[in-house]
Amino acid sequence: MARVPKELRVGHWACDSFCVRTVLFQALHAFFVVRHANREILHTEVTWHPTADWAAQQIVECCAWDRASPRFLIHDRNSRYGASFDRRVRHLGVRQVRTPFRSSRANAVAERCVRSARSECLDHLFVFSERNLRRALSAYVTYYNGWRPHRSLGQRAPCGAAMSLPQRLCGKIVVKPVLGGLHHIYRLAE
Repeated sequence: MARVPKELRVGHWACDSFCVRTVLFQALHAFFVVRHANREILHTEVTWHPTADWAAQQIVECCAWDRASPRFLIHDRNSRYGASFDRRVRHLGVRQVRTPFRSSRANAVAERCVRSARSECLDHLFVFSERNLRRALSAYVTYYNGWRPHRSLGQRAPCGAAMSLPQRLCGKIVVKPVLGGLHHIYRLAE
């Protein structure tokens, strides 16, 4: 992959991972990358065994053809961000910012995403397998990026269209369930 010039790389990304227990009490690990500017979750992936090579591959996949790599990547001092992770991220031209020990507020945007995913999605679902968790996280991320209001963004969604006041304030409202009815998307009927 070609190195992106510094002047084209903008912004800060944060990455983090969290553990999810299945119904058989096995530990799955979910990894995600979030963009600081608009709180958009750029990438999620699930594995049984996270390693430095696996985490590095997730960052490479996040810097896909249609997305320039960030200037800075914020993450904690977990062992899964080892030497191979450092080498591959450095090769992408990304500068790493490691948070201090036991300072979750230093990576507050990523920690808030973990809390949201747990409280709004995973605490209400039974996770049976890696595939089941991957599908649930994918549906939640689609909802989170496109429809979920964020206080820090003025009650807008990270990737949602700018909302304008409708010309007619009355009309039929159409509802679409997300995650089996755990969340809903509301629209005016056309």
